[in-house]
Amino acid sequence: MSFDIDVASADDVARMADWAGDEGWNPGNTDALAFHAADPGAFLIGRLDGRPVACISVVRYGASLGFLGFYIARPEARGKGYGIQVWRAGMARLEGRNVGLDGVVAQQHNYKKSGFRSAWNNIRHEGAPSEVAPPKGVGLVDARSIAFDKLAAFDRRFFPEARDSFLAAWISMPERAAMVAVQDGQLMGFAVMRACRAASRVGPLFAGSPEIAGALVSALATKTGATAVAIDVPDRNKPAVRLAEQMGLKASFETARMYTGPDPAVEYAGLFGVSSLELG
Repeated sequence: MSFDIDVASADDVARMADWAGDEGWNPGNTDALAFHAADPGAFLIGRLDGRPVACISVVRYGASLGFLGFYIARPEARGKGYGIQVWRAGMARLEGRNVGLDGVVAQQHNYKKSGFRSAWNNIRHEGAPSEVAPPKGVGLVDARSIAFDKLAAFDRRFFPEARDSFLAAWISMPERAAMVAVQDGQLMGFAVMRACRAASRVGPLFAGSPEIAGALVSALATKTGATAVAIDVPDRNKPAVRLAEQMGLKASFETARMYTGPDPAVEYAGLFGVSSLELG
């Protein structure tokens, strides 16, 4: 039997997103194209006699950061060494970088064996969000209506490296809405909500205060007609966890954010929801 690892095609990336859905990870319905735009060579797929059976994504950001996701072996291929081969190929692509991942908590010990350490946990909160009005003087507008360089600069405060190609695709794909909060001409918040198999996912959710974050979630739910939302909230940001609970959202799922190096220097106080468990 022949097992080969290749760079995934756009169709393969869509397949990987479907596999993630099968695992219950609830990716966005149209996420795959934005993922591919982030780093087209980052998606690896393992084929057994030509049939796709395992995959991984290993996105390079800037000169020093990498993010690993989509580490999946199909049920019929598990326990046969194909997954670890794909893992090794992926880690080789990120050699020399600080590599992050969001893995299920039960697998932390295995990731630690590969040189990762725990930084915090992302706790998914789901449910029908309560209505939250924006604070006085704060306006909410479509993120696609403002100058992209301003949006990218705001995003960079909360993400370790520039990711312009991903961001441009992330806000403009179908079946999603993106909004920013503006006060006195300054960006004070940014959020994207996209339709999924189950609850609509919110990410990123960056804001200068819990009140602004809550208003963004509420406005996006109204705009998209979402009756249930899901936010992956970093537990290191206690006000973010309290906000999710105050909005009536319940903890449903948990992942461990882990890095091979130090925690990136970002504004964690404004990080109310991570962009994507797959790409960081």
